[in-house]
Amino acid sequence: MKKTSFKKNDQKNRAKVRPVASKPTVNIDSKKACANPWSLSIYVYWFIILFFIAATFYILGRSHNATQNTNEVQITEEVLMQAADYYEKGREKLVAGNIDEAIADLTTAIDAGAASVDTYILRGEAHMQSGDYRAAMDDFNTALFKDPTNAVAYYDRALLSTRLEDYNAALADINNALAANAQKPSPMLQMRNLYAKRGQLNLWLKNWEGAIADYTNSLARPEGTVDPVVYAERAEAYTAIGNYAEAINDYSSAIRVISEQIQGAPTLEERESLSNNAMNYFEKSAALNLNIGNIDAARTDLESAYTIAIALNNTETADRLQGLINELTQVTTPVQPEQPTQPVSPATPA
Repeated sequence: MKKTSFKKNDQKNRAKVRPVASKPTVNIDSKKACANPWSLSIYVYWFIILFFIAATFYILGRSHNATQNTNEVQITEEVLMQAADYYEKGREKLVAGNIDEAIADLTTAIDAGAASVDTYILRGEAHMQSGDYRAAMDDFNTALFKDPTNAVAYYDRALLSTRLEDYNAALADINNALAANAQKPSPMLQMRNLYAKRGQLNLWLKNWEGAIADYTNSLARPEGTVDPVVYAERAEAYTAIGNYAEAINDYSSAIRVISEQIQGAPTLEERESLSNNAMNYFEKSAALNLNIGNIDAARTDLESAYTIAIALNNTETADRLQGLINELTQVTTPVQPEQPTQPVSPATPA
């Protein structure tokens, strides 16, 4: 009985123990839940590692760029010095008349990558002197693109447009030059010359009143010296509107200025050029005086012109002027009545 009960009890105990000893059943969802924290932690670790790698490369890159920028500053300073040196060489060669060499030096300064606006302007002037008007226009345009308030660039481009006979474009640039120079005066430009140039353009465009106003403004400016051509061109504008008296006065003023300039002219060639201008102004003044009936003043002007022609050994002009003087003399000389012929006494016989 005891054995039997023992066996039964033993079987019951084993039955109770078996579930504990057996392999537990694992739920799939619970397995995934247990795996997720580990997987996320791996991603976090990898993210941290990659972040530190990227930060390392960023720091190294910044230090490299800083070194490179330092080198660029040093190169830029050297380039600036080189560009300034070539600019000075180009300017000196242009003044000396070595146009091709000047262009070469100025081009070297520009190709260095640190050229000033003045470098483009100066090379444009050199191209204009050499007759390469397209290259000159490109340089003036570039200078104005870099500095839209540069009066010298506007003035030079106006001169170029004048050579190309685009007077309206030249007039627009002179207006811009006047406005720019009024705001920021340039030591290279005088308002007197700017007004005179605009007066000349208005004269060619047959804006007589505008030309007279500009020439008057030019003559009223205190700076610089008076150009006799300004008086002579204003005389042309006065002539066009029929104001002959003012035109005659301007030709007289132009001749007066020329007489002063001849005394200080350094070369014979310059003195002869001034004398030729004075001779022409005397002749124009004579024509105006003749037009208003002032024949005596016209003859005086022609005699002055004749004297200059003789001094210049210009025999052709001297002969022509002498013929005009003779014509005026005949007009102003009254016809003298013929004197009666005195009878001839017969010869006394021997």
